[in-house]
Amino acid sequence: MELHQLRYFCAIVDSGSFSRAARQCHVSQPSLSQQIRKLEDELGARLFDRLGRSVRLTETGQTFLPRARAVLRELAAARGDLDQQRDSMSGAITVGVIPTVAPYFLPARLTAFSRKYREARLSVVEEITPVLLERLRAGSIDLAVLALPVRGHEFEVFPILTEPLFAALPRKHRLSRLRAVSLNDLRSEPFVLLRDGHCFRENALAACDRARLHPQIIFESGQFSSLLSMVAAGMGISIVPQMAIDKKSACAYVRLADERATRTIGAVRLRGRSLSRVHNAFLSLLLSPEPPA
Repeated sequence: MELHQLRYFCAIVDSGSFSRAARQCHVSQPSLSQQIRKLEDELGARLFDRLGRSVRLTETGQTFLPRARAVLRELAAARGDLDQQRDSMSGAITVGVIPTVAPYFLPARLTAFSRKYREARLSVVEEITPVLLERLRAGSIDLAVLALPVRGHEFEVFPILTEPLFAALPRKHRLSRLRAVSLNDLRSEPFVLLRDGHCFRENALAACDRARLHPQIIFESGQFSSLLSMVAAGMGISIVPQMAIDKKSACAYVRLADERATRTIGAVRLRGRSLSRVHNAFLSLLLSPEPPA
């Protein structure tokens, strides 16, 4: 039994003839008649009595009519629900973000999104990169904002920005007034860095490797704010991305004299997973070159 057969059947009832029903359904009359015969064959009973140029429902047809109309009504309602869902901005979205990005990049964007799409239900999960990628695979988050690159062909990546890295020095450090500093010049300094598991630690250590520097790490933390407090207190130096620069702290920030000392932030989703209108709106906001007002 095909849905178009039910439509043809109801159209014949409503119009009172096969020819008028064929015109309403934009098919030829022979094609419509053939489909009705197939429907009758499947049901094992005639639905119409053909009386000259008019038709009349048989007893079977009268019994079948409300069922056919109910099926078509349910189909129309389902399509309406899907159309409404597709056009609605009231859906839910869960975004994962790494701790070294969350407090700097997201707040203004979250606020702008919530103000513009008040019906959307937005939630944020802060975790390190391996955990976020696993949650993307499991489907418990829709998008992740993290440092690139990521491993795995199952992910689709949308680069957002690339930022330079800076040496964070005590304000009275002998190199604090330079425009750029080489890590070679900091070879004898103690370092305070993010602990293992944070992807930015790899950025910092990669810059040290290029300078053939094996940093003496005296303190590790999961937050840039803790590292900068240690730097300000004169405990050592650190490496931070541009977005983590805190001008209110008692630190000086000098760009690393290494063109490769950068970090790229991107949005990541599971490849092949369809995004709703809400998801696409948030992704567009993340990719916008200008931060929201």
